[in-house]
Amino acid sequence: MTQETILETHQLIKEFKGFVAVNQVSLKVKRGAIHALIGPNGAGKTTFFNLLTKFLIPTRGQITFNGHDITHEKPSEVARRGVIRSFQISAIFPQMTVLENVRIALQQGSGLSYHFWAPESSLHHLHDKAYALLKEVDLESFAHQKGGELSYGRKRALEIATTLAMEPELMLLDEPTQGMGLEDVARVTDLIKKVSSGRTILMVEHNMKVVSSIADTISVLQRGQIIAEGPYQEVSQNPLVLDAYMGRADQALEGAHAGH
Repeated sequence: MTQETILETHQLIKEFKGFVAVNQVSLKVKRGAIHALIGPNGAGKTTFFNLLTKFLIPTRGQITFNGHDITHEKPSEVARRGVIRSFQISAIFPQMTVLENVRIALQQGSGLSYHFWAPESSLHHLHDKAYALLKEVDLESFAHQKGGELSYGRKRALEIATTLAMEPELMLLDEPTQGMGLEDVARVTDLIKKVSSGRTILMVEHNMKVVSSIADTISVLQRGQIIAEGPYQEVSQNPLVLDAYMGRADQALEGAHAGH
């Protein structure tokens, strides 16, 4: 039985004053999969993400989620459907504890976001759920530490927890390992694999070792168009992909392969 499609774009186009940033992109994301979007800088990956989360409106084309046409919906409507983007918009509150950060996300998810200054006692019912989320991302021992004091990798783990608090059906991860050292990259890669259970993930990622180790399907964008798609072994051998990275991909892809 083939996997069901949860998100689909059909001939998606985004033009900026004559410049075509996303050019007729038709993409299918399967339910329960980890789908990676890669490509050189300027390939249109961030613009594509912005179209999915409705921060940009497509020039032409269609986006469907769970069979519903969401092309012209507002960001809040798409979020309510369960399409939640992490990292770029779920920044943590550095002066609040790790637990408080997750609790605020839970408030937002449960419609209590306007009771931001609610008395502490009224929020106790969220504690158990917040702790469960912290346990899922291996941060329970940091619950009472301030968010701003966490290491870079653990801040990303906290951002994943706040994203999970919104109960995403589809998680959009925007360069989750960007700027990290090897140890943090490994931790966050393992974490993404762990939280993907029972969820669908679409991620933009530059680190080919990360992509090769966890992605079920990889789509390669170049100049706003998909030039290759498939599992890592297939995509990494595609001449168009190697050419798109102007020789650098050859080394990066081989290096990632050697890392297994």
